[in-house]
Amino acid sequence: MEPNINDYQDYDIIRWFEEVAENASFIQTQTLRRIIELNFNTEYLKKWLGDIKVQDIDSNALEALYTSSVPLVSHADLEPYIQRIADGDSSPILTQEPITLLSLSSGTTEGRQKYVPFTRHSAQTTLQIFRLAAVYRSRVYPTTAGGRILEFIYSSKQFKTKGGLTAGTATTHYYASEEFKIKQKKTKTFTCSPKEVISGGDYKQSTYCHLLLGLVFCDEVEFITSTFAYSIVQAFTAFEEIWKDICKDIKEGTLSSRITIPSMRKAVTELLSPNPSLASRIEKKCRELEALDWFSVIPKLWPNAKYVYSIMTGSMQPYLRKLRHYAGNLPIVSADYGSTESWIGVNVDPSAPPEDVTFAVIPTFSYFEFIPLHRQNQDSSSAIDDFIEAEPLPLSQLKVGQEYEVVLTTFTGLYRYRLGDVVEVAGFYKGTPKLNFICRRKLILTVNIDKNTEKDLQVVVERSSQLLGKTRAELVDFTSHADIAKQPGHYIIYWEIKGEVDEGVLGECCREMDASFVDHGYVVSRRTNSIGPLELCIVERGTFKKILDHFVGNGAALSQFKTPRCTSNQVLLRILNVCTIKRFLSTAYG
Repeated sequence: MEPNINDYQDYDIIRWFEEVAENASFIQTQTLRRIIELNFNTEYLKKWLGDIKVQDIDSNALEALYTSSVPLVSHADLEPYIQRIADGDSSPILTQEPITLLSLSSGTTEGRQKYVPFTRHSAQTTLQIFRLAAVYRSRVYPTTAGGRILEFIYSSKQFKTKGGLTAGTATTHYYASEEFKIKQKKTKTFTCSPKEVISGGDYKQSTYCHLLLGLVFCDEVEFITSTFAYSIVQAFTAFEEIWKDICKDIKEGTLSSRITIPSMRKAVTELLSPNPSLASRIEKKCRELEALDWFSVIPKLWPNAKYVYSIMTGSMQPYLRKLRHYAGNLPIVSADYGSTESWIGVNVDPSAPPEDVTFAVIPTFSYFEFIPLHRQNQDSSSAIDDFIEAEPLPLSQLKVGQEYEVVLTTFTGLYRYRLGDVVEVAGFYKGTPKLNFICRRKLILTVNIDKNTEKDLQVVVERSSQLLGKTRAELVDFTSHADIAKQPGHYIIYWEIKGEVDEGVLGECCREMDASFVDHGYVVSRRTNSIGPLELCIVERGTFKKILDHFVGNGAALSQFKTPRCTSNQVLLRILNVCTIKRFLSTAYG
């Protein structure tokens, strides 16, 4: 039986992790054994393993039997089983213990939300990784016990499935769990906002209250955090517009009429009392910050904050520039690596910049396998994927510098489940690999033989948007679409820009993007005109807020929202096309 590390003191947690990291290979074999011992009588494992007597099989032999007998699967393969659970079938289908909660993935990656089982184990590992990461951070950036955290966190509404199970986002389940309360006590830091703000259900009202209470307690705030970097950027973009109302509320000890949810109004009003001197101090700073385009707003208004903390990898990287603008000289620290399905790795080097962050795999959380991925021959015409796969490997056989797709076997009933994340092994921490997140596996832009990933798109947009530097304008957000409705098909990139930009500069940005895609299939296709000129569409200000509102209105939590970097969703395309105010076609290939 694994010890409950949530009862450990800080130094014990580090010692525990260093021991399991040192013996990662052995721990992984034992972790798989525990998962099978708990669930070998389930319908799914019986189908592949038969009526095995687990107690009679050596752990290494069990691992070999499991990986040779149970197939690799995607979510689509497990969906019929999960749907039966959602519909009320309480027999042991995927897990021996009944599943009572289902998590919804954000739905912003593949355009639709998916159910994933959530159990007590999910909440416990969340608490474990939060505590472990907090200890590593406190070694570099010590915080004061009893301090507060300005957390931009949001629950979405939970609902009941046809079979009576509670469904909602993983973050919603976690914020409602006992473990979330324990986390605050164990890490000795407390969120500024009461639960009524977190679970309010209206992200605009919740954001207002987070900012208001963050400023009421501004001298006590130790760090600023959110699940994803996007939420912090979104909050401070809103602050630029609403700071005067917040100052008025602090001065008078009242709450703006924009807060209409009764439970939220009551909880926040109880924490307010008139404070004219604090309001005056904040107002003076805000007027100065306004003239500086809000550069360094976070350290100026929260003078004791030690860092900003959030997930900043993958689709969050485009927000780093704006986040650094708001953070000034304050360190920005990348949060840990996980998914709705499982936590994977912890950031053991919080001082590393987010672009270089790696995550040490925690070998007790799930059983991990890694599919080696090799870039295809550039002339390959397969548009299904841009990798050739080798056989999956256990954690102990990984090589530094090699790219892999992550495969999970979890305590929550996912068996040899392809996560779709591409990672690179950057090194090892003791005996456990340190992973660098590269991108989602799924190709997002492809018309015929071209193959471009989210990472490729980000590089191209980053490079071309630097041309905006001449104009003092900035790129707020972007997405893309591979348009094959007319021949030849072509890429459409949608940009939302803050500030005025000359049309000549935007034409240059369009041309630069088209010329910056280096995928051989794309270059050849553009030269032969089997892919048409790239199209840059400039959308009006607030367009990406409308996309956010669409997702949140359909049950996503702001905490889990990621702007889709490519979309074929007709509702989103309608929003984007209606809001397009300028169009440019590339002249890159004549």
